Amino acid sequence: MSTRLKWQKSSFSGGGEGNDCLELASSPTHIHLRESDTPTTALTTNPAALAHLLKGIRTGAL
Repeated sequence: MSTRLKWQKSSFSGGGEGNDCLELASSPTHIHLRESDTPTTALTTNPAALAHLLKGIRTGAL
């Protein structure tokens, strides 16, 4: 069974209506990311892997 994702625009994308923002959606086991100008292409990961990536970015390790 396929569940329709509820996409949310990132608060860091600004308030405009343009197509230059990051959108996020979640499912029970995954986090999905896409650019609003290419909505058919999405990156899918799990919360632990995304947290690891974000920590590496914040600390300068990546």
